[in-house]
Order: sequence, then structure tokens, then C-alpha cells
Amino acid sequence: MEPKKNPKANVGRNSSLFFAIGLALMLFLTNYAINFKTYDKSDIDIGMVNMEEELEEDIPLTEQIQTPPPPPPPPAAPEVIEVVEDEVEIEETVIESTEVDQETEIVEVEEVEVEEVEEDIDVPFSVIENVPIFPGCEKGSNTDKRNCMSKKISQFVNKKFNTELASDLGLSGRQRINVIFKIDKTGSITGIRARAPHPGLEKEAARVIGLLPKMKPGKQRGKPVNVPYSLPIIFQVQD
Repeated sequence: MEPKKNPKANVGRNSSLFFAIGLALMLFLTNYAINFKTYDKSDIDIGMVNMEEELEEDIPLTEQIQTPPPPPPPPAAPEVIEVVEDEVEIEETVIESTEVDQETEIVEVEEVEVEEVEEDIDVPFSVIENVPIFPGCEKGSNTDKRNCMSKKISQFVNKKFNTELASDLGLSGRQRINVIFKIDKTGSITGIRARAPHPGLEKEAARVIGLLPKMKPGKQRGKPVNVPYSLPIIFQVQD
């Protein structure tokens, strides 16, 4: 018995090729279906821009500057102008020329006396040429007179100063008072200033210095001058 199929018409021999083509076609269709997107018309319709519409801006209201009214017109001039005569006659000053000519007589000027004005010069006690002389210190050299004066002033202050005043003022311990005064051109004591821990001590020191006797004034280049003098007063308050 002969087979009915034609051996050349065997479809199974190309089945692998057909399978590969079908698989590739299915993958392509699947990929296309996955990546396919659709859009609504409302989302993509951007409309049309109307360029004829104008933007209306809100302009803020500002304060209106009021222009000041014009000044009033000047008053009208009087119809009749009265001329008032000056009651006081002013004499004009004539400025004469100071230029001279050859015929002008020249007056000879006598010698002009210049008065010397005495200046108050302060010369320190340590450098003055002739120191002030305290009563009883007239003898010796300038150095001896300086040492004698310092000694006499210290003895005078120690004798006259009331050291018990510090206890009455409630002070204790060592007290120091700095006193500055001047021996002027006449030998008098002036310009007394004192610094102390208490105003009461300052007042007492000024009182004692004011009791110093009048001295022979110091001299610089043969002329009397003011001589400043400083004196420390130191004492211990007895408890």
C-alpha cells in the first residue's frame, strides 16, 4: 500500500524556523502594545493666546501735592509822595592826604622813654642765685642761707602745728601733709596750698604757714623774684 502524502510536502522539517519567526513577531507586537500611549485632547490643547487683551495694573493712589496759592500782589503805591527833610545835618568828614612834599617842615622826634614792665617771675628755690633770707640766717654763703632757711621753717612749723588735731578728727597712724607756698618779691608769704587726708589738716597747715615771718626776698640777676617753696609735714598720731 503506498502512502498518500507526498514526501516533498513534509511540513515538519521547517517547524523550528516557523517557531522562531512567530516568536519574534509576538515579541514585537507585545513590546509595541506595552509602549503604546494615548493622550486626551483636553491635556494637549493649549488654546490660543489672545495678544489683544491688555493687562490692567492697579496704580496706587499717592498723596496729591497741593500747590500753594500765589502771593498776594504788592500794595499799591500812594498817589502822593511826601518828601521829608532831614532835621540833622551830617557834616562830611574830609580825609586829608598824609603825603608830604619838599616844603613840609620835618619835626625832630626826641628820645622816647620806654618804661620797663616788671614781670612776676617764679624761680625755684633750688636754683635761685640769692635765696630768700629767713630772720636769723643772714650770715654765710648762699648754700648756708638755704640750709638755714629750711631748718628754721621746719622748726617753726613743728612748734606751731597742732598735732593733736588728727586725733580729734578720728585719724590714726602716720599723716603726711604737702604744703606749697610762695615768698613773693616783698618777702611775704602768698599762694598757700595744702593737701592732706582731711580738710581739717589742710586748714591747720595753711594757718601755720601763714604765721611765718616776713623774709628778705630772693633775687635773680639782682632783681627780686617770687620763690615757690614746698614743705612736707609728716607726723605720727599717738593712739
